[in-house]
Parts: sequence; structure tokens; C-alpha cells
Amino acid sequence: MTKQEEIKRRRTFAIISHPDAGKTTLTEKLLLYGGALQLAGSVRAKKNQRNTTSDWMEIEKERGISISSTVLQFEYEGYVINLLDTPGHRDFSEDTYRVLTAVDSVIMVIDAGKGIEERTRKLFEICRMRGIPIFTFMNKMDRPAINPLELLDELEHDLGLRTFPVTWPLGDGPDFKGVYDRLEKQLHVFSSQAGGASKAAETLTGTDDPRLTELMGPQLLGEWLEQIELLSMAGEEFDEEKIISGELTPVFFGSAINNFGVQLLLNYFVKYGMPPAPRKSSLGLIPVERDDFSGFIFKIQANMDPNHRDSLSFMRVCSGIFEKDMTVHNPRGGKPLRLSYPQKLFGQDRETVETAYPGDIVGLVSHGNFRIGDTLTNIPDLVFNEIPRFPPEVFCYLHNTAPSKYKQFQDGLEQLLNEGVIQYFQMVGTLQKTVLLGAVGQLQFEVVKHRLETEYAAECRLEESPFTEVRWLPLNSDPEDFKGMYLGSNVRLATDNDGQLVLLFPDEWAVNYFAEKNEGIELIKHSPLQGDTI
Repeated sequence: MTKQEEIKRRRTFAIISHPDAGKTTLTEKLLLYGGALQLAGSVRAKKNQRNTTSDWMEIEKERGISISSTVLQFEYEGYVINLLDTPGHRDFSEDTYRVLTAVDSVIMVIDAGKGIEERTRKLFEICRMRGIPIFTFMNKMDRPAINPLELLDELEHDLGLRTFPVTWPLGDGPDFKGVYDRLEKQLHVFSSQAGGASKAAETLTGTDDPRLTELMGPQLLGEWLEQIELLSMAGEEFDEEKIISGELTPVFFGSAINNFGVQLLLNYFVKYGMPPAPRKSSLGLIPVERDDFSGFIFKIQANMDPNHRDSLSFMRVCSGIFEKDMTVHNPRGGKPLRLSYPQKLFGQDRETVETAYPGDIVGLVSHGNFRIGDTLTNIPDLVFNEIPRFPPEVFCYLHNTAPSKYKQFQDGLEQLLNEGVIQYFQMVGTLQKTVLLGAVGQLQFEVVKHRLETEYAAECRLEESPFTEVRWLPLNSDPEDFKGMYLGSNVRLATDNDGQLVLLFPDEWAVNYFAEKNEGIELIKHSPLQGDTI
């Protein structure tokens, strides 16, 4: 198979949703229908069956929420699928936004009983900003749902997104019996399987099947047939170019928990989903067909394998062909880096990969060699400026409560900082190294504490801090310039992870007061070393 053929069969996408819309359940069911799972909840391992799904962290299992994004790679119907499950909770939005830089399309999951919710709107805006094509799955049709026409209207008016319902539901709640494929003119009538662990049994038929009257009743059937007719007369046309451009979203209805409508979504997605696209860079658009290898790091995760204290860096391949043991320029400016031990990922499971193509996600075993946003390439002066930066919104002190475990505490904190979801600040002029953390959401602190204690055996304690705002000072600012200066009540001078000077403020009023009294000092909302924020 030629390189171009390999690229065309890649589908790299993320699943996004508001919390509890069924995103992780849909992820698991796509794996089931994609042949990557024998039973929902288990991975087809070489030696034995293991309970490994996209939520593999202990804290994720305890809380029942996705905390970290996960890469799941498998083949289906001749396509190579790189599926990225993302956290739904806003406190972990930084991880989700970074994942969206590495994908070519998105499946947006909506709870059909609730419609579009706050997180859905926010994530949609990020997708629109990046021009990412969106496929929509109206989930939980097995429960009482909003009228399907109203759901389409909400997509079009609230999000400004034109819709084409590829499938149409046959009833909802306990009356949900199946979906009608409007392109193939086929009705899929489903039968539930116990617990949804295996594929749903289905029967193919047409809208003129006399058994439908018995199944739905004459009134409901009449209303449903009217909806089908209305859609064919007044709805959008199926337009592949509009789907790829992000103007039109194909809409699917179903129930992930019962496996209804999942395979139809998967089949249409691999057929019409976006193949790998060119990437913006400091040198302009980098086409996927370019022979020179290039990629970027969008995520770092420590301790995916508890038996090895390694760190895995997730790289999106953008151009050329990745080959095991190839050498690239070191983004830290040191000796060239040999990319050894590359991994194909399936949740927590890994296997060695020899080659990878644009669109693929490769795990690189690293020990502090990489940082989020690093460009890996041998093309001179090429930098991918893909990764968004986030100023912290909450702050918390972290105390090591077991001095005998100081090394484990420091090593663990260093690895977790390298993952890029928390930031570290050190007060200027204090001998005691009090750890002040900043994050986008409060739950990140609980995750840090839990992981330090369970993964590094380092006991620690969280303590509230008085700070709510941080502002960076320009590069090359000197702490001596602030000696004796009145900064304001409870305002402190500190340094960040990279040694850059910042000012910590108790509230927005204190920021404005400082700016008013010190007009010659520039205050920046993000690190000048890290580019733009979202």
C-alpha cells in the first residue's frame, strides 16, 4: 500500500460532550462494533481478558468520570481508527482542548432528553474555531426524549450548525424500537441485549412493513411517517463537501447503552469522516503528503504502566512517515533525539509500532525529554503552534506531610507538572519552599493529591490559598526592581515553572489597583514563553 493510500484510510477523531451525556459509553460501544472489544468493558488481550476501558485511572473508576484523555487505536473495515476519548468535566477542559488540536473530526454526543448543554456549547465553539467537522449522536433515545425535530432546530439555532439527520428514531423511551437510515432507505429494528455487553440484534425492513402498525400503533406510526416525509421535502441535502468543511453535521439517533444505532454511526463516520488534513505551522501549511517527517506533542501522561515509572508523550504525526528509532532535532536544543520505544496505544495497553503515518497517534516513552507543544521534525525552523495555553483560575497550597518521602514527593510532583495540567509557583524572597499550585479547575488538585499518594506513596495535604488571579511580568523582569515596592494587600511576587516572574493577586480588584498605580509595568495574562491562550 502506498503512503498516500495509508494516509487516506486514517480517521483520527475525538468524542466530546457535556458530562453524563454518555460519551465514554459510546466510546466503548464503538470499540465493540469496531471489533476491538469482544464484550463491552473488556479488551481482547493476547494472554487474558482484562477490565480495561478508556477510563483506566483508579480515581476515574472510583468517581465514575473521565479525568484524562485516552487514545484507542484499532482497524475497522480497512480504516485505521485513532479514537481519543476526552474528559467531559469542565475542570479537565485543558486536556480536552489539547486533544482537539490533534484530531481531524469530532463526534459530539448530546443527551436527547436534555438537548444542548453548557459544556457542549463551549466545546462546539472550539471545534468551530479550528474548523473541525462534527458528527452528532443524539444519545439516550431509550429514555423520554425531546422531539427529534426540536433537537435539530436547537442545533441549527443555538449553534448555527446546519443539520442532515442520517438516521431517524422510531419512537423514544420504552417505545424506542430502532432507527431509519434515510440514505439507504432501510429501517433497523433493534432488540436489547442484557446489559448491552454484546451487539444488539436487529432486523432490516422498510417503512411500508405492515408489522410497524403492531409495533408502534397506528397514530404514532402515522406521525412518524409524516416526519420522514417532512424531512425529505424541507430538510438539507446530504453534502459530503459541507460535512468536511464543518458547515453541515450528519445527525444520528440511538442509545449507546443498548447499542442501538451505534454501528450505523461508525459505518458512516469511517466513510465520510475527515482524513488527515494539512497543519498550520511557522512555515505555513504543512501538507500530509510532504516526505519530511513532522509531528507535535499534545499530551504527556505519567505512570500509565504502574510497573514502570515512565512517562508517555503522545505525538500526532503530521507529515512524512514515522519510523522506529528515527532521529529528530531536540526541541530543548541539545543532542539530536532518537525516537525509540514508540508505542501503539489502546487505553492502558501498548504494543511496539515500527511505522506510523499522518493522522496516527504514537506514544513515545520519555523521561522528561519532551514538553507539551514540542515540534518533532528535521525541517529547519518548523514549529507547530497548535497547543492552547491556559492561565490558572484556582490556586492551592500543597504540603508534603511525610518528610521521609520527600524524594518521592518531589519526583511525583515533577512528573505531574510535566503533564501540563497544573502549574507551580514559588514565592520570591522566602527560604521555605512552599508549593503553590494553579489549575483550571479545583478537581485537578484532588487528582494531584490522589496520584501522589497512590502512584508515588507520597502523603500530602491540600490547603486553600488567598489567590484567585495571576499575571506574568515581561521577559527579563528583575525581582530587584520590586524590592520595597508596595504591591497591594495580599499581593505576592513569585516565579512559575520556567522561572518567569509573576504577580499573584487575591481578586480582580487588586489586579486593577496595581495596574492603575503602576502604569509603566505590563501585566500579561499568560506566560510570555507559552504563546496565546483560549
